[in-house]
Amino acid sequence: MKEQDERFMRMAIEASRAGMERGDGGPFGCVIVKDGNVVGSGNNRVTSDNDPTAHAEVVAIRNACANLKNFQLKDCTVYTSCEPCPMCLGALYWARPARIVYAATREDAAAAGFDDQLIYDELPLPPEKRRFPMERQLREEAKEVFHAWTAMEAKVKY
Repeated sequence: MKEQDERFMRMAIEASRAGMERGDGGPFGCVIVKDGNVVGSGNNRVTSDNDPTAHAEVVAIRNACANLKNFQLKDCTVYTSCEPCPMCLGALYWARPARIVYAATREDAAAAGFDDQLIYDELPLPPEKRRFPMERQLREEAKEVFHAWTAMEAKVKY
């Protein structure tokens, strides 16, 4: 397993370097593997796509899910060149891979100018105390849609 992990991790690291050198975005890469085969890959494309969500893991998740024709990464291993940021970690939890393997740490990323600490600090705060004030409106109307979802028989659960 270690040899296979290192091979795929090197692919993720190479994707990070290649994307950076092409000018796609920051130095982050990701490879998703199922049954020993790469089913998805991606590199950071934030600046080239003008998309703040185009992190390597999100790009790779989208690629893998399209290739697998499934919205989940069951039995997949995600190899990413850096510890996932909070957004990517959330996306990975939704995608439900079997495991995640990463190379650099979030502290390594922060030292290179990619600091996610603000987000980690904001998460435990109540919504009204966060940097971007949040306010709730029309809760009862929104809850009606959740009730309709709960009652709907022909839904795809996830």
